[in-house]
Amino acid sequence: MPRTRSGFHLDLGHLCKSPHISDPQGSGQCAAMELGSLEGGYLELLNSSADPLQLYHLYDQTDLAREEIELCSEPDMDTINCEQFSKLLCDMEGDEETREAYANIAELDQYVFQDSQLDGLGKDIFIEHIGLEEMISESVEVLEEAGQKSQKRSFPEELSVDLKHRKLAEPLAMPMVTGTFLVGSVSDSAALPCLSPPAVFNKEPASGQSWLEETVLMPVHPSSSLLSHLSLPAGCIQIIPGLPSLPQGLWQISGAGMGVSGMVIYQGEMPQASQVLPSSGPAVQSLPKSPDRPGSTSPFAPSAADLPGMPEPALTSRANTTEDQMSPIQSQAAHEISSKPPKWPESVERFCSSLRDEYRAEFAGPEGILVEVELVKARLERSSGKSQERELATPDWAERQLARGGLAEVLGAAGDRRRPRETQVIAVLGKAGQGKSRWAREVSRAWACGQLPQYDFVFYLPCHCLDRAKGDTYRLQDLLFCLGPQPRPMDEEVFGHVLRRPDRVLLILDAFEGLEGQDGFLHSAGGPMSTEPHSLRGLLAGLFQRKLLRGCTLLLTARPWGRLAQSLSKADVLFEVAGFSAEQAETYMTRYLECTGATAHRERALALLRGQPFLLSLSHSPTVCRAVCRLSEALLELGDKAELPSTLTGLYVGLLGPAARDSPPEALAGLARLAWELGRKHQGTLQGSQFPSATVRAWAVAKGLVQPVPGAPDVELAFSSFLLQCFLGAVWLALSTEIKDKELPQYLALTPRKKRPYDNWLEGVPRFLAGLLFQPHADCLGALAGPAAATMGARKRNVLSRYLKRLQPGTLRAGRLLELLHCAHEATDAAIWQHVVQGLPARLSFLGTRLTPPNTYVLCSALAAAGQDFSLDLRSTGIDPAGLGSLVGLSCVTHFRASLSDMVGLWESLQQRGETKLLRAVEEKFTIEPFKAKSPKDVEDLGNLVQIQRTRNSSEDTAEELPAVRDLKKLEFALGSVLGPQAFPKLVRILEAFSSLQHLDLDSLSENKIGDEGVEQLSATFPRLRALETLNLSQNSITDVGACKLAEALPSLAASLLRLSLYNNSICDVGAESLAHVLPDMVSLRVLDVQYNKFTAAGAQQLAASLRKCPHVETLAMWTPTIPFGVHEHLQQLDSRISLR
Repeated sequence: MPRTRSGFHLDLGHLCKSPHISDPQGSGQCAAMELGSLEGGYLELLNSSADPLQLYHLYDQTDLAREEIELCSEPDMDTINCEQFSKLLCDMEGDEETREAYANIAELDQYVFQDSQLDGLGKDIFIEHIGLEEMISESVEVLEEAGQKSQKRSFPEELSVDLKHRKLAEPLAMPMVTGTFLVGSVSDSAALPCLSPPAVFNKEPASGQSWLEETVLMPVHPSSSLLSHLSLPAGCIQIIPGLPSLPQGLWQISGAGMGVSGMVIYQGEMPQASQVLPSSGPAVQSLPKSPDRPGSTSPFAPSAADLPGMPEPALTSRANTTEDQMSPIQSQAAHEISSKPPKWPESVERFCSSLRDEYRAEFAGPEGILVEVELVKARLERSSGKSQERELATPDWAERQLARGGLAEVLGAAGDRRRPRETQVIAVLGKAGQGKSRWAREVSRAWACGQLPQYDFVFYLPCHCLDRAKGDTYRLQDLLFCLGPQPRPMDEEVFGHVLRRPDRVLLILDAFEGLEGQDGFLHSAGGPMSTEPHSLRGLLAGLFQRKLLRGCTLLLTARPWGRLAQSLSKADVLFEVAGFSAEQAETYMTRYLECTGATAHRERALALLRGQPFLLSLSHSPTVCRAVCRLSEALLELGDKAELPSTLTGLYVGLLGPAARDSPPEALAGLARLAWELGRKHQGTLQGSQFPSATVRAWAVAKGLVQPVPGAPDVELAFSSFLLQCFLGAVWLALSTEIKDKELPQYLALTPRKKRPYDNWLEGVPRFLAGLLFQPHADCLGALAGPAAATMGARKRNVLSRYLKRLQPGTLRAGRLLELLHCAHEATDAAIWQHVVQGLPARLSFLGTRLTPPNTYVLCSALAAAGQDFSLDLRSTGIDPAGLGSLVGLSCVTHFRASLSDMVGLWESLQQRGETKLLRAVEEKFTIEPFKAKSPKDVEDLGNLVQIQRTRNSSEDTAEELPAVRDLKKLEFALGSVLGPQAFPKLVRILEAFSSLQHLDLDSLSENKIGDEGVEQLSATFPRLRALETLNLSQNSITDVGACKLAEALPSLAASLLRLSLYNNSICDVGAESLAHVLPDMVSLRVLDVQYNKFTAAGAQQLAASLRKCPHVETLAMWTPTIPFGVHEHLQQLDSRISLR
């Protein structure tokens, strides 16, 4: 059966088959309407030809072969007492399928009538713009004022204020269709109030601000029938969805498969409010009247006492009161009340208040320091290796897209592509220690402070809490209420509120990389029903596959490690944490000193930091920056002669040295072993029982090496930082007798083994291990473990020394080469350092490898110490302008390539600062040879480079070309068939600036298709391209027109052109003849390729005849399927230079 996206089955065709419904015309025909799947969401559903009343025909999710709608009119069989009605409500409340169906209806109603707090606005829009001809049958005679409005539904913003606030002025004398019901009155009585399905089943909070606050009525002629297959006498008709059995006077149309009626029709004259309708059955108490507005006293409405928690009945009109008759004060008060948000139940209010109190708590001491870091939009790209797996792309500095709009931009980044009730997955990535977890906690705190009003609920779940879950099966409510850092009492009313509005739920999963098997969440089986028990893996898979809590916002923070990128390939948007700049690092240190009360030493502390540029570059990581601040605070107490260490290993030795001297026996070794073993399991949290002893645990907590996990039980602790865990793991490798000497080199992760490779999850271990073993023992490993470790350390140092000296740096890939440079820098061993830097190749390419500030520093140091010249490729490295300037300013760097947009920015900054000498050096070294344009931005950047040259020449007395422009010899254009014709005219306009251009390749695997127009534009530049030797115009949709234009311009290249390719175009005999005519004039031409064109034997014979006049031509390739093979063979026999391959 067809089904909409919202879960409704729209089919009233079975009505005509019921024996209880007659056709007044006797035609026996029934206008059965059936809607298919509407993929566009609610707007397409509303703008379709569907009858809105069909939306309340609920879809039974069981697989039924046929459904039958019965019409029962026996009054004695349809009576129901209050006890039965209440029991039925309880049964339906426990039926998950019914609850979900009514939740869908409520969501649709709220979407359509989203501005219903403004009196009558939503219903007005719905009735006036959904199309009256589509709501009723063609036999209905629509009133003149209603029939004029049949356009599509407009948004509220498109309507005037008067229309939005229009009130009903008079009671109506005809049946009316509302947004939810069809109600009416034969006399002047007010229409009865009707409860919406969500209100009946407690799906909305009890409040006077009901979401059906006012009903907008649509006139229907008394003699008309509502539907083409229903014929009812004139009178009051009221349709009420969702009642299983009815009192006297009501007809029932059974629902689909649930034993619940989908529609109720009442025929007869509606009683006045003051009248009591006689009934043969037991009297049923009516709902109480509203104190301010006329209510209903219908005996067919259930009692308020029988429906616990039911909101006040919605009113259908203001009897005998118009907007003009209301006083200004009353009108203003009514508007203020209607514009207030719906009041939540008390339990929901308490739950949200407790959540806000929990998230609003601030960190104490230095942990509370917050320096906002930049978020950059990221994307995944296929790796260049054989696996072709996706990995995080590295944009150039000038191409970065910063999230300058803050949280609003991050959380709404995919909003323009988000479909109704579609889960939005946002991932924030970054290396360990970049501040991702702190940023995630700030998101929840921002919500608690009222900065994210688009969310009713925010759930912050650190993934280490999920990883420690020991159960076999869980439900969605367990994930939200029980598995977080602070378990909360389960409340079904709160959970129901969450399920009704998943689009107002933000779920934060922090440190997502810590979950085991996260790479399979997109492919695991996850059930769509929230009540079904799942494994934790299945529960998360259901969230990721947008089956559970569909429509929520899922925010992840993770370290891009291993195969995690494969799990995030279908995320709606990715962001990357940029880390601290040098200015932000100094700002953090200033705030740290203010927090610790050492503001007087601010200048001295900043001088210590600036005196160690390597530590300043390492402060790019907030974790390292905090460690530098801690050590600086301790050094300031020692006097003016104290200095910060020059290595990362020295920094952590300085922090842990005092703690190690005061430690219990073997405490440091025991904690280091624990750090290593947990790291091998990809874990950073530990239980109190895992410590070697209670004394070691107390010592580690007192020294700040481990700290309680926020919100977790006291027995659960975590290392104070990921880098500290890496340092302790390296200490264990340096001290342990369990690690064999031959296994030690694998932990440097420079030449991983093919079988059982070391995964290097503790990515800081290689640098720390080299520093601990090679730095002077007394100042490093001896300061931590004492002199007893000297013998063990010496033996392991010799093992690593032999391994490093056997390495050939020129054979390593860029990422591992940088890691080797870091290890050599941490070792501070002159022999190791010289061996590494002297083995560097003269051409170094870091294309696609991230060059962070620490990477840039060690690379600069290595190049300066190598004593040879280098050529660097710095494209797609993300290097910042300061690092780029320091690298290319080295005298040993003779040539370098970088992003054109980055270079334009560097030139402008150098000009502004007046660094003329460095600017000249950069201009001389920069090259773009060879250049391949793969996007319109590449063409634009190339144009900017040419414009810089033209601007400089116009401002200087002597015209001097930029070396990058002057020396370009090979230019490729590969934008494809769509972008190629658009960008090629821009390229043609700057081609003449490249006076040394020798190779112009306009061929592309996807075909550029510059066409005849492009060839004509290109031909005009030939007189300036006097050095051009190779011209490739293959696969560009060139016809005879373009070939003739090309032949006219080719003599300008007669002295230089060696190779011309027109492969796979559409050149016919006329074009072949023009090329044959110019061929003898091309005295330098050696190769002409015209294969796979459309000329016939006549054109081939003309080319062959012209070839005999060109002794300088070496090869003429002209095989084409339009020429018989015999002709080809004959021409080749006449001249062997003709190639048929």
